[in-house]
Amino acid sequence: MSKAKSFQVDQKVVYPSQGVGTILSIKEKLFKEKKIPYYMIYLEVSDMNIMVPVNKAEELGIRAIVSKENALKALDHIAEDHEPISSDWKLRYQMNLDLLKKGSIMDIATIVRSLYHRSKVKELPILERKLYDSALKLLEDEITFALRKPKDEVESLIFSRLESE
Repeated sequence: MSKAKSFQVDQKVVYPSQGVGTILSIKEKLFKEKKIPYYMIYLEVSDMNIMVPVNKAEELGIRAIVSKENALKALDHIAEDHEPISSDWKLRYQMNLDLLKKGSIMDIATIVRSLYHRSKVKELPILERKLYDSALKLLEDEITFALRKPKDEVESLIFSRLESE
């Protein structure tokens, strides 16, 4: 097995493009006559349990919740000036979708910042609006857990930073 980070039962983790989840258990299942350990992860946002092979977790981008310091850096990042983004929404959508799949909190903050400001210029196409909503939800969830603050307080923090220009 690789030297992948292992997670513990009850640990909060981020599953890119899915949200924050909790490791409920680590179970072995028989697959092709081999016992494979799986993380049983509960995703509250979609009220869903998923099974992820332990040796695939890193490849899928599953990671621990960021530290308080990194959550604060992400909040600072959304308040920074941003470069204008492409007016071609398909190109913009693909670039942001690629960032979302990478799944780092800074990538998610970048998506939220750029699409928020783009939406102030012109209404976002439906697919892009859904992407923005997903990224915003992911950012809110992770910062909520990292800072141990109520969700509505984190939402206010995010929007006050976005409006700080």
